Amino acid sequence: MKYVPTRFNFFDDAFDDMFFSPLRRYNVQNNLMMTDIREKDGLYILDIELPGYQKQDISIELKEGYLTVSAKQNTSNEEKDEKGNVLRKERYSGSCSRSFYVGEAIEPEDIKAGFENGILKVTLPSGKEKKTEPVRQITIE
Repeated sequence: MKYVPTRFNFFDDAFDDMFFSPLRRYNVQNNLMMTDIREKDGLYILDIELPGYQKQDISIELKEGYLTVSAKQNTSNEEKDEKGNVLRKERYSGSCSRSFYVGEAIEPEDIKAGFENGILKVTLPSGKEKKTEPVRQITIE
């Protein structure tokens, strides 16, 4: 399994943090899906942290050997006084996504996923190789 990294450069990030720290930290850290990957009993197990998301906010897609996990969130918080006047109204909308190359031999039915307490657990076979068709001889006429 190979992780497809996003572009991070320590020196650029450190320099940018001096000037854009509040905005940059908010965007980078909140859109990053912290992931632990381990191998056990012939399976890869991915534990992906998605705090604040609900099961219905998350989607998993397998396309051309890439497993992509995406999450979208739209929340609204409104506080009113006893007369019904709005005292505070906040809205948040955001999304995050991460892709992992798992190989073209993996089929959707090979992948199992569950979500509990803000952790998405994805399990898939680790050593599955693409099925090869048997060699067929072609008769020369």
